[in-house]
Amino acid sequence: MPTGLNRNAANHARTANAPSPPGHLHSLTPLRGIAALWVVLYHYAFQYFPNIHPERYTHLLQKGYLAVDLFFMLSGFVLTHVYHDAFSRPAQGTRFRGTYWNFLKARIARLYPLHLAVLLLFVATALAFRTVEYAATGTFQPIPLQGAESVGALVANLLMVQGLYASMLSWNYPAWSISLEFMAYLVFPIALPLVWRASGRVQATLALAAFAALGGLAWLTQDNLNQWDGPQTLLRCLPEFLLGTLLYSAYRCGLATSLLSRDATAAGLALAILLLLHLNGPDLLAVPLFALLILAAVANRGRTARMLNIRPLVWLGDVSYSLYLLHGFVEYATTRLLMLGPGIHDRKALPGGWSVALLLAMVAVCLLVAGPAYRRIELAGRRYLRDGLSFARLSPGGARMQSAVQRAAQTPNG
Repeated sequence: MPTGLNRNAANHARTANAPSPPGHLHSLTPLRGIAALWVVLYHYAFQYFPNIHPERYTHLLQKGYLAVDLFFMLSGFVLTHVYHDAFSRPAQGTRFRGTYWNFLKARIARLYPLHLAVLLLFVATALAFRTVEYAATGTFQPIPLQGAESVGALVANLLMVQGLYASMLSWNYPAWSISLEFMAYLVFPIALPLVWRASGRVQATLALAAFAALGGLAWLTQDNLNQWDGPQTLLRCLPEFLLGTLLYSAYRCGLATSLLSRDATAAGLALAILLLLHLNGPDLLAVPLFALLILAAVANRGRTARMLNIRPLVWLGDVSYSLYLLHGFVEYATTRLLMLGPGIHDRKALPGGWSVALLLAMVAVCLLVAGPAYRRIELAGRRYLRDGLSFARLSPGGARMQSAVQRAAQTPNG
């Protein structure tokens, strides 16, 4: 690892000797798709239908909230891959301000169209069901001003700040994590040059500090990383985002590439993670295992990569963001249909068999709508907003940013 004695020379040598990164980190797309489906099954099988009781057989579904921790690290890794060249120099002056704003516009184009569409779908559905109730009872319940599914929550979602108090500011409850991610985006361009140009010793210290922050959160919560409500969620998101950035730097260094690229290593890591989750192991231990899994997935060019990149898993990764955001709406609509149709207000009244049947139907609906949402809202909205971006084409920073945005647009990783 390079020391701070000759940082510029060490970093130049590190970059020169590193493997040239591909434009698209192929195996991370299906990995993200698997994680998104894992979250859906966690919310539906473990939380929404209490009479299924998957924890009687395995804790794999019960631990599905850890997929969000994997998402945060994947985001840090991928964004560093896409933007490290654009932000390779320390933040300064007018050039940085323009590059910073262009980065934020690119990230808004990535997240906001689908988020806004699903949010409006929630509001429209809420008004539609209130209209049906009014026709049946003569009483119209207005949308409240405060609390969850309120006017105040709508404003918070429009501003992407709902993740700080998700229990009081949510319409689409899974969207708390993209709100936290957006907050990470705000500091990413400032922190990346410092992290990227740091010596190996400093980067190792940052990794230990990030893991220590997660350890502190685990200690405060009795090893429960399922923190989605309140400012403590930043202690979950930001350290994991930083770990993702440091992981990419380690990947570019070629750190343990020969070992991690082996199929046996990937299989061993997958087995270790499955056993940890199945046996309800410590949440904190999952974080370093996920980190190694990301490196192994990127480094592998053998059988593991071929298995991950089969067409259904690549498709699942492509639509993962749509799947993740839309599954909350499918749950919302199902709840209201159960109340208006058979009059079921308590899902504990549903027998296990009916619960499984509804679970499968809900997952099928999620998968069916995720594809069109990806094509017609995600991609179309991203393209529409991206075409409106203006870059300082004559400046090196603007050219680097334009290249980064084009690379991000060409790959679902970005």
